[in-house]
Amino acid sequence: MDTITVREHARLTTGPVAQVDLDRATIPATAFDWLCRQAQQYRAGGACLLHLEDRRWLKLDNYVGVIETPCGTRIEILPKHTRAPADMATARAVLVRMLRRCLDLPVRDVGPAAVQAFDAPISEWIIGQFLRELDALVRRGLRFDYHPVQEEVRFLRGRLQVVHQLRQPAGRAHCFQVEHHVFDADRAENLLLCTALDKVANLTHDAGHWRLAHELAHLLAGVPRSRDIAGDFRRWSDDRLMSRYRAIRSWCELILGDRTPMSALGTWVGRSLLFPMERVYERFVEACLRARLPANATLRTQASGQWLCRTSVRPLFRLRPDFVIEHAGERYVVDAKWKLLDAADVEHNHNLSQADFYQLFAYGQRYLAGRGRMALIFPRTVDFSEPLDTFRFDDDLSLDVLPLDLETGRWRGGSLPLPDDASRTA
Repeated sequence: MDTITVREHARLTTGPVAQVDLDRATIPATAFDWLCRQAQQYRAGGACLLHLEDRRWLKLDNYVGVIETPCGTRIEILPKHTRAPADMATARAVLVRMLRRCLDLPVRDVGPAAVQAFDAPISEWIIGQFLRELDALVRRGLRFDYHPVQEEVRFLRGRLQVVHQLRQPAGRAHCFQVEHHVFDADRAENLLLCTALDKVANLTHDAGHWRLAHELAHLLAGVPRSRDIAGDFRRWSDDRLMSRYRAIRSWCELILGDRTPMSALGTWVGRSLLFPMERVYERFVEACLRARLPANATLRTQASGQWLCRTSVRPLFRLRPDFVIEHAGERYVVDAKWKLLDAADVEHNHNLSQADFYQLFAYGQRYLAGRGRMALIFPRTVDFSEPLDTFRFDDDLSLDVLPLDLETGRWRGGSLPLPDDASRTA
């Protein structure tokens, strides 16, 4: 299988390119045509996977992850976290770090050396983490439970069902209708784990992952597979006796597609796993905020209590800021934008969007009554490492533009209610 690694907004073509890097690559014509058809399906569902520039070029949008085409081409899309040319290991480490933080995924090899040494697509990283967690769980022992079984046997076992026994025809009087309990691994959690195991065993292209998946499948051959994935996730128990299953649930949800790109973050369709980068970044900022805010501060995400205007019949145009923070009687509005700024490019307004400022002004009027502080948080880069000068809409309403370090999850400056060490550390 051919693996092609690019990053967001890269351009793909079927012809030769002068310089192959993360921003341009050559793909087979069959993969090109398949991507065009997939783009139409995504666009019909409200998502833009790529743009067709002409008959020779495709430009990817802001999705990251892995796409595998029916012809056997695997395209890994990494985040564009810097304008400068970037190597695959650094871009992949950024994506892994953000996914771990925003999805709250438990990871065993948490050292930076382990992340840097990982040189497979992000889908193989997810498969590897799931298999390691499942292997550790199987070694410690699966959780068994009692469940009732009703059956017809030739010997008396458990409790005789008298009513059913009396209704036996004369020719079957030698059989007993009994009910008894069986102690086995037929639980919703184990059913889901085995279903996810079957899926990754068919998806992986790594020899080590393939071998471990089939070893685990042999050990779990007697466990049934889930027939109702959504229902079994609802029945997943989180009590004290199931504490050792908590670490693997997030991986299982991700692999079985319980988290979709429109409702949460990612979807795994066939052999493809895609994440909208804007949503990943928003969740990453949320995790960083929750980790740094004081205990007496409250954080609301996607607040929706205000509208832009009203008619005599109904309100129109709901306003949904990414975050609303309340602390010590003060309220702050925060938005997260996955976009690269340039602090030195004054002529083009540092690459800031006028539409974003209109949006924040409306948030300030409705959520802060025209008085207070707001913040826009962008990823920190070499070109944008310090906060920009405060933008003032008037004497009472202002906006801070802050850089977020993707490695440490911290930022410098601004008026957010953060501990002093977070305010001083970039």
